[in-house]
Amino acid sequence: MKEVLFSKDAPVPIGPYSQAIKTGNLIFLSGQIGINPSTGSLFTTLEEQFHQIMKNIQAILKISNASLDSIIKTTIFITNMSEFPQINDLYKQYFTSSFPARSTVEVSKLPKSALIEIEAIAWAP
Repeated sequence: MKEVLFSKDAPVPIGPYSQAIKTGNLIFLSGQIGINPSTGSLFTTLEEQFHQIMKNIQAILKISNASLDSIIKTTIFITNMSEFPQINDLYKQYFTSSFPARSTVEVSKLPKSALIEIEAIAWAP
């Protein structure tokens, strides 16, 4: 059985997908870009986008009483691999120990010309 998760504190999906799906004890979060849910606008800089993405992820996880500590895997999509060190520094502001498994992939373009997108899988017993 699956449950569709929706947080009013995260952006409304910009396509035909759910913010997240919970099945059993797993939560599958769709990729988040740095959209401010209040305005619908994309932040400009990589740092601003990253921090907004993490706020969006936290808002979605909160629905299932989960948190960033519940994340077991992330996938990061970036448009410029030379920003990998900066992304690592930003990532360490949110994950300080027991780091989730992670993949980082450079892509040619992201929705709304975002600089970064992050998807996640979390555990929520």
